[in-house]
Amino acid sequence: MDTGLLHLHNLLRWVISILLLLSIYKAYTGWKGKKTFSAGDRKTWLFTLISAHITLLIGLYQLAVGRYGIFKTSLPEGESLMKNHFFRFYWIEHPVAMILSVVFITLGYGMAKKAVPDEVKYRKAFIFFLLALLLILAAVPWPFRADIGRPWFPGINA
Repeated sequence: MDTGLLHLHNLLRWVISILLLLSIYKAYTGWKGKKTFSAGDRKTWLFTLISAHITLLIGLYQLAVGRYGIFKTSLPEGESLMKNHFFRFYWIEHPVAMILSVVFITLGYGMAKKAVPDEVKYRKAFIFFLLALLLILAAVPWPFRADIGRPWFPGINA
């Protein structure tokens, strides 16, 4: 089950990336084009929110009791958490950045429900979604990251 959830969590990064890019595009074009906020924009933002929250829940499970979860494994004898690059990334850096990114996505979607002018709605959502994307890009264990990398696609080692 751990492997399946890890692969699902890994796969969902692509879903979130695509939806987040689409949300950023819709927010930017709505803001700069002075468009009226539409139901399509709200749905796109909602799907982005849902996928982010599902991924967060799977990630929190992985953090707690996954393969290298806090309750399932321990640091090597005599080693500090902050000096161990692998565990520092997976127990602190990745979770904190991803929780913050989900907060920003939630704030971006929250703009869809606010009674503010559409230009303000789009502008603030654009900023929140862009911050979320930057955090996600910085904290994903991309394959080119030395000892913490994961494959581009789950279950594929190439």
